[in-house]
Amino acid sequence: MLSLALAGKPNAGKSTFYTASTLAEVDVANYPFTTIDANRGVTHARTRCPCLDRDERCGNCEDGIRYVPVELVDVAGLVPGAHEGRGLGNQFLDELTNADAIVNVVDASGGTNAEGEPVEVGSFDPVEEVDFIEEELEQWLAGIVHKNWESVVRKSRSPDFDMDDALSDLLTGVGASEHDIAAVLRDLDYSPNPRDWEDADRVELARAIRQRTKPIVLVANKVDIAPPENLERLAETGKPVIAATADGELALRRAREAGIIDYHPGDDDFELVGDVSGAQEKGLERIRDLMGEHGGTGTQEAIDTAVYDVLDRITVYPVQNESKWTDGTGNVLPDAFLLPRGSTPRDLAYAVHSDIGDGYLHAVDARAKRRIAEDHELEEGDVIKIVSTAK
Repeated sequence: MLSLALAGKPNAGKSTFYTASTLAEVDVANYPFTTIDANRGVTHARTRCPCLDRDERCGNCEDGIRYVPVELVDVAGLVPGAHEGRGLGNQFLDELTNADAIVNVVDASGGTNAEGEPVEVGSFDPVEEVDFIEEELEQWLAGIVHKNWESVVRKSRSPDFDMDDALSDLLTGVGASEHDIAAVLRDLDYSPNPRDWEDADRVELARAIRQRTKPIVLVANKVDIAPPENLERLAETGKPVIAATADGELALRRAREAGIIDYHPGDDDFELVGDVSGAQEKGLERIRDLMGEHGGTGTQEAIDTAVYDVLDRITVYPVQNESKWTDGTGNVLPDAFLLPRGSTPRDLAYAVHSDIGDGYLHAVDARAKRRIAEDHELEEGDVIKIVSTAK
């Protein structure tokens, strides 16, 4: 399962975003470090279900909307100097090592200072939070490289020393694969002798590793109370910014659970179907106005952007019966896998189970009812039958 981590300073709304996206109950309060230990739950990426191309719905989607499970981790907030251990910095940064991407939740209202303490709305510049997570992560990684650099220097005295191998040993513990490290080193101009490296070289390496292994989606939260000029300034940073109201999404999810509204997470509107009080209706209408202005609450868009745009994943559906699109017990499109773009049928086989991959024989495109080549690149929404010696 893909893993996304919610990052940001304390009191930016990460825990509300987490609760809205997972409906898991966590502590939410208007003071720093509400979250101490990481919360782990399951959210979902939204996509079009292939069953829309058939006469009947599959039973595993919502009116043709497929929600694919993704892990979401809410960790303690960062304060300036987190990479040096301030606040709960080391604990926070350790939690990010297994995340595939980071959702940086910014308090667009300017109602909390750099430490996450409440201040007058609009009095703190949220632009200061834009590069904050990147800088802390990169300095933290640079510190790990610097602290362990002597071990790399010692290894370089060996006649069979290989820089890629030495850095792999050093960095695989912080979420970088051997492939990542090799790719980064190909793009860096560096000395093959680690004794010639300076601090600037190690920082450059850390920055390149962070950019490759920890891409970031920026979320401007609390858009419901954010001064318009703050949103304008965030947009001028040149980075993709998703305007969001985690509070609004949480209200909609709970109203949906209570049978008050008809709403699919990620929609840009909802339908009132239950009885509500005058105050409830007024609150829902305020959320509707925000959704009309921003195209939704932004929380689902943030998840989808991380999965499908930043991580460039596609959704593929393995089946056993290519005519009925079912598994062995007759369930229609029961499973959905998020695979890297460029994945092949064999990659899908291994995603289903290592034994299926080891016994891979061939694959069938269930839409076209034809066998496809082993090097065929799968696409979003593909329905694939894997033929394998494994059962």
